[in-house]
Amino acid sequence: MTTIQENQVTGATIWLTGLPSAGKTTIAYELAGRLREEGHRVEVLDGDEIRTFLTAGLGFSREDRHTNVQRIGFLADLLARNGVKTLVPVIAPYADSREAVRKRHQASGAAYIEVHVATPVEVCSERDVKGLYAKQAAGEISGLTGVDDPYEEPESPDLRIESHNQSVQESAAALHALLAERGLA
Repeated sequence: MTTIQENQVTGATIWLTGLPSAGKTTIAYELAGRLREEGHRVEVLDGDEIRTFLTAGLGFSREDRHTNVQRIGFLADLLARNGVKTLVPVIAPYADSREAVRKRHQASGAAYIEVHVATPVEVCSERDVKGLYAKQAAGEISGLTGVDDPYEEPESPDLRIESHNQSVQESAAALHALLAERGLA
């Protein structure tokens, strides 16, 4: 009977925050593939999927956004404590919400890395993956993060990625290098 040493199954939460269409999810899935190839247990908690299944019914008020982030943070912490590399590409626009998630991880002893995918709003608007910027410009929606709703940039993230200046592979490699440096990859 073989036993797994606890340090061989180190989980972590890697939270990728940034504006809509910044590249968070694309980078997360690129890194997830690389980590899986290396034998890590990996989950991606995609913000859109979470809103469909776990936090359906929440709107986009400050309170609802905070609740959404806290629920995702709880799940990420749970997975990380159980040996899963948990990649969380979620806007999480408010610094106090992200800090509460960091504190939850500190209290549980789970590793937590905050990554700011720092793509300028002009670039995000050009990418407009979901058509949100076009809808906002046409007056069809309001409350778009970074345009007519606040986005509080992280003051000191563990890593800042400028996805508009490098490829998805380069962005994922930079994040992988940070994980390796911290003994998590």
